[in-house]
Amino acid sequence: MQPVSEALPHPTRDELELSRVLHALSDPVRLKIVSSLATEGECPMGRIAVPVTKSTCTHHFKVLREAGVLAQRQVGTARMNTLRRDDLDARFPGLLDTVLRSVEPD
Repeated sequence: MQPVSEALPHPTRDELELSRVLHALSDPVRLKIVSSLATEGECPMGRIAVPVTKSTCTHHFKVLREAGVLAQRQVGTARMNTLRRDDLDARFPGLLDTVLRSVEPD
């Protein structure tokens, strides 16, 4: 029997705050995560190559989730991540595209 995992908390579209979103997007590692999700679509945490330890990576994903930049869902032992583009574009038109244009490609 698999243990039941609790749903991860996500802010609603109306709860998204510009200051929290900008803070979440202010870190280069988190920008890389967001850029990867924008390019690749939904994927597990381990598929995005970032130059930090697993625990630090987990922290970065949590900051992005709690700010409303990405959504996470548990699938077995993997945590799948999706960019909340529709919510961000509705709440802050043009912000995500502007930020993504500033990210240097690998």
